Amino acid sequence: MITLKPEDLSTQDNYKLLVGSVIPRPIALVTTQSEDGLVNLAPFSFFNVVSSNPPVLSLSVQRMNGEMKDTARHLLATKEAVLHIVDQENVVEANKTAATLPAEMSELSVSNFETIPSDVVRVPAVKPAKARYETTVLEYVPVKKEQSVTADFFLLEIKAYHLDETIYEAGRINPKTLGAVSRLAGDNYAEIGKLFSIARPE
Repeated sequence: MITLKPEDLSTQDNYKLLVGSVIPRPIALVTTQSEDGLVNLAPFSFFNVVSSNPPVLSLSVQRMNGEMKDTARHLLATKEAVLHIVDQENVVEANKTAATLPAEMSELSVSNFETIPSDVVRVPAVKPAKARYETTVLEYVPVKKEQSVTADFFLLEIKAYHLDETIYEAGRINPKTLGAVSRLAGDNYAEIGKLFSIARPE
């Protein structure tokens, strides 16, 4: 067994170990909106479920050279976002939105996503996506190393679910028709593979 300590590794080495071993990671394509109305899209795999009562998702936005990304800045300003599950049908377009663009340029200009109005929040959603969540910021936590903020962590409370008819069956989600994809390391993604069941102990 190899034992490594984070303090002996570079930031990049820590990143490589984490994204290569904490797999598969679900991917959220997140839409936010600036106070001036500019729509921002970006995919994040530091994303997961936190609670079902209330329904809460987590989103961690890593900073680049100490600079806050547009998604985090918009979330702090407007307190709203729409999170879309990245699936086999939208992963190519979602990947395009990971491009580094000027703050005044929307990722809609480099992808083929179409915006659609949300029901509860002001931030628009995009299609295609088989599952999406309208959310508001429940809590914000700046992640620090010493005195520097290195990531912006958000707890996002779900205010509305939007589910395609093909994935919603009697109150449950069909994982096969959802076709969610997950993030691995580097340029690699994974589809849902073999499914198996193990009964939970009482």
